[in-house]
Amino acid sequence: MLGHDFDRQRPIDNYIVDFYCKDLRLAIEIDGSSHDFEEVAENDIVRQERLESLGVHFLRFSDLQVKRDMINVLLAIQYWIEDNRGD
Repeated sequence: MLGHDFDRQRPIDNYIVDFYCKDLRLAIEIDGSSHDFEEVAENDIVRQERLESLGVHFLRFSDLQVKRDMINVLLAIQYWIEDNRGD
């Protein structure tokens, strides 16, 4: 997207993110309904905080957003990239 490559299922530290752009240090996570459970949500927070401490930025979308509104998901990613290129 916008000249940036994203890897799928990229290992970072002890975790795997759904999509990752090394140049932007941007992880994109697609959360299914299992993330609605308290224990999974708590693990997501710990995982995200750890990776953010390593300089990784996050965008999160629900699987329903991706399935039903892909255009706006792609626009959100595009806007993030445009706003954070110099980061």
